[in-house]
Parts: sequence; C-alpha cells; structure tokens
Amino acid sequence: MYSNRIKNISLSPTMRIAAQAVTMKQKNIDLIDLSVGEPDMPTPENIKEAVRRALAANLTKYTINRGLLELRQAISDRLRQDYQVTYDVDELIVSNGAKQCLFNIIMTLVNKGDQVIIPGPYYPSYAEMVKLADGVPIHIMAREENNFKIQPDELEQSISENTKAIILCSPSNPTGAVYSRVELSALAEVVKNKDLFIISDEVYAKLIYEGTNFCSISSVNDDLREKSIVVTGVSKSYAMTGWRIGYAAGNREIIEAADKIQSHSTSNACTISQYAALEALSGPQDSVDQMRKTFEERRNFILNMLSDIRGMECVKPMGAFYVFPNISQYIKVKNSKIRLENSGDFAQFLLDKARVVVVPGSAFGSDNHIRISYSNSIDNIEEGLHRISEALSDFLP
Repeated sequence: MYSNRIKNISLSPTMRIAAQAVTMKQKNIDLIDLSVGEPDMPTPENIKEAVRRALAANLTKYTINRGLLELRQAISDRLRQDYQVTYDVDELIVSNGAKQCLFNIIMTLVNKGDQVIIPGPYYPSYAEMVKLADGVPIHIMAREENNFKIQPDELEQSISENTKAIILCSPSNPTGAVYSRVELSALAEVVKNKDLFIISDEVYAKLIYEGTNFCSISSVNDDLREKSIVVTGVSKSYAMTGWRIGYAAGNREIIEAADKIQSHSTSNACTISQYAALEALSGPQDSVDQMRKTFEERRNFILNMLSDIRGMECVKPMGAFYVFPNISQYIKVKNSKIRLENSGDFAQFLLDKARVVVVPGSAFGSDNHIRISYSNSIDNIEEGLHRISEALSDFLP
C-alpha cells in the first residue's frame, strides 16, 4: 500500500516522547518535562510588534519562493557580522524551518546509493532524510573521552568512493559539543581534496558558553566554503520555534537546486513569519545575549546537580541547551529489582517512577546515555533532578 521510502523510515523519537508528555499533561499528571527541544522564553516583544505592523499593512501575500529580498539581505548581513562569512542574497534560501532546509539540501545532493557520513550522537532526522533520498547513512560515533567530537582519523576511515556528504552539527544536539576553529581546520584537511560536501547544521550557534567563540564551517578557508552548505535559522536563538523560519547558505548552484525542490513542495515560507525573522535579525540583539546567559546559568546548575547523582557522569556541554549524561552503570544491573535493558527502559522508568520526561539516548544513536534539556526554569530543573535522584537512590548495589 505504501511506498518503500515510508517503510524504511520511522517517526521522530523526540516527537514521540513529546506527544506522550502532552497526553499525560492533558490528564493532569504531575510531570516535569525535561525533554523539550525549544527555548521556554517568549518571542521578544520587538519581533511581535513588527508582525503587528506587517499585518496592519496587509503584508500577507505570497513572497518569491526563496524568501523576501530584504530578509535575505538581513541574513547576509548577520552572517557577515556574527561569523565573518560572506554570502550574497542569491546564495541564500529561506525555508519553513532549518529542518526543511536540511531536507531540501539532502534531496538536492544525494542520489540512490550515495553515502552520507553522520557523526553520532546525532539528531535523528538526519539519517531518515538521507534514506528518503535513497542514500545510505554512515554513522561515526564520537567518543565521550573526545567530548563527543569526531577526530580526523575517524573521518578519514569512514570516507569511501561513494561518500557524497558529511553532516556536522555544532553546537550539537544532543551533546552540546562545539567544534573549535582548530578542530574544524583539522577535519578540513581530511576533505580538502575529496569530491564531497559538508552540510553544517549551525542552528544553535548563538547559544555557546564560557566565552567560546563560535566558528562557522564556511569561515575556515575558501576551499571549505565552496564545499559547505550552512543551515541555521531563528528558532533557537530568538525563541521562534513555532514561526518556522530557517535558512541555508551555499554556492549558487546548490541553492538554486534547493529552490526548485521547495517550489514544488511548500513554495515560500510563511510571509508573516518572514517579517518576524527580518526584525529578529536586523533589530536589537539584547534578548539573544540574555537568553544565552540564562541557559549558561541553567547549564551550570544542572551539571552541579548531576554530579551528586551516583553512577551518572556527564561531559560538560559548551553549547545548545542539553546535557547528555552516561547511564551505563544503571543498564542491566543484575541485583536490581528492576532490570533496565537499554536507555528506552531507563527513560520509561523515570517517567513511571519519577514523573520526569527525558529522551533515551538510543534516539541519537547512543544507548548508554539520555538527553536532558535545561530549557526549563531553575525550579523545574531542580525538582526534576531531585526526583531522578530519589528514583535512582536505591538502584545501584
């Protein structure tokens, strides 16, 4: 009945967890949700006011497929100012969220049988998109001792004659890992003479901590710029997830091809949302820095609480708003009354016993971990971690 491409993919695990949490909340179950992948802050007032002005001016018609010219100019200006990368307006496309940008680019580049390297732990939709394009996802699992960042030799060993692209995510969902310029340069040396592309998901770029300087993949050198397609958006940095605005930057031919695909799927992104994004990028940036400071405070708080939970170790994330603690000491414990076989069992145990929602690491390719979001209030984080600690207090021998 269904096409083979539908049979070969699965529903996003993070969306499935979110749906379960919503159902429980609707039943008035006392729940602490630490699975959420979006800022809990409201969209800044200046952005909402810009939308009111656009509505009053009846700016509600179609735009050209690849996005408002003034918005693409604002994107170009922001990329140059923030990350020292230069893209002309015809090297940019605006889509319905960064996820659609990724889909458009993958559909543009990948042919049947092409291999796409996806370092793990990874955002689950990457592999599913590759499979939808009839490509083959190749996973490299970054090691915890390397702060969840792949090393040049690991990348070299994974490249074959069928490799078409690599998908990097920095800052990372789910680990919060951030690649430095030096680290990206080392990866660039591996790919510089190879006929492949780098798709760089940089949607969390503004949420980095401890004074870390974010480096965009396309800024490393001119050769890498030609091989790279940068994908980002306003969702995470401006608390605008529901507005659904993402954008991609790359060489003209790739962007023009992505434009063709988008023209036959969604056409232009929501017009009103484009005006919201225009204000976000060209207006005051104070709210972005305040959000970053808030998340850094929460990160420090949650790491401190995790350090007091016996048997749970966690690499310090340098970006995004997730921690990815190791739970391997709780898996298959022989003398426990409850035997947990994997991270899914562990997440279900926390949901049933502690009424706390987390995402099993298996969703991201690592069954020894769980993802906990600190996109929540300090009070809720404290209560959630206290519940987790209590639920696990008598678990280990």
